[in-house]
Amino acid sequence: MTIPSDFHFNIEAVGNDLNAELQLALDAKTKPPGSLGALEILALQLGNIQKSLTPEVCHPTLLIFAGDHGITAEQVSPYTSDVTAQMVRNFLAGGAAANVLARQACVDLVVVDAGVSSNLPDHSQLIRAKIGLGTRNFRHESAMSLDECKLAITRSSDIVRDLHARGVNTLALGEMGIGNSSAASCLMSRLTGLPIESCVGRGAGLSDTGLKHKLLVLAESLERTSLVDGQDPLEILAAFGGYEIAMLTGAMLAAASHRMVLVIDGFIVTTALLVATKINARVLDYCVFAHQSAETGHALLLKQLNAKPLLNLQLRLGEGSGALLAMPLIRSALAILREMATFEEANIRRDIRHK
Repeated sequence: MTIPSDFHFNIEAVGNDLNAELQLALDAKTKPPGSLGALEILALQLGNIQKSLTPEVCHPTLLIFAGDHGITAEQVSPYTSDVTAQMVRNFLAGGAAANVLARQACVDLVVVDAGVSSNLPDHSQLIRAKIGLGTRNFRHESAMSLDECKLAITRSSDIVRDLHARGVNTLALGEMGIGNSSAASCLMSRLTGLPIESCVGRGAGLSDTGLKHKLLVLAESLERTSLVDGQDPLEILAAFGGYEIAMLTGAMLAAASHRMVLVIDGFIVTTALLVATKINARVLDYCVFAHQSAETGHALLLKQLNAKPLLNLQLRLGEGSGALLAMPLIRSALAILREMATFEEANIRRDIRHK
């Protein structure tokens, strides 16, 4: 596969051409105007994305991108990288939280091996797209080469294109990778200019001592690669990211180019979105922000993106769990447009008020 020298995803701005008609349709329903709050805002967004007064969710799919990180050698996580492959096997066996929530939400679940450090068994829900056996230790060198980073974006773009061709119009995104909160924290700090202290959290459950050590390691890693004004976001992604984060970035850009709805999960996925916005800011138009996680940097990151999450359940699991929990809200917003009776249909007069 050839690696493009740069990426020019053709993403159309969503705009608000249907706002007036969608708002008229919502206001005609048997409810006070605006009384369904964020659900009505969501219905407007999805109607404009799909250019339809009756938008719908078709073949919703959760893509979980999995990859390992060389930075785990620095003990920045309470778990070893072996857990990544073990959790992927758990996904494929149907036993993880993401599986339970996907079944509950009637969402297909697919795992993408972006760069797990061991070989995985064949499975109908596994896509093999491995770039390498985990990234390198970015405390000492770039996590991946620029070519590897671009290849990851290309491969995930191909995956999303194939899903779109099969009728998928709503894509939830998740990740699995021990050490990826460290990668995300460095990416966030470098891309936003925020101090690393504001971007680092406990990840998979570090103690106070472990968190202090993680912060030291990440601060040293950032110091190793000095900030360059106007630096290419792909170079920053290659310096600190994981293969799964690079693939998330490519998946988002490709999905937006096909006018698919993107359901954004927690800290890691939102960091990949931050990278994607530096490549093409229009990707934001297609994003539904599922939740605000308990990870330290996520609230600040959402603020940077001017995002309003649907939920705040203090989750810090990843796997796309928050995105799956938001799916019923998305379906509810669209069901209001498609199924709720109007005042006229229900023979209810709107002009009768107390004098």
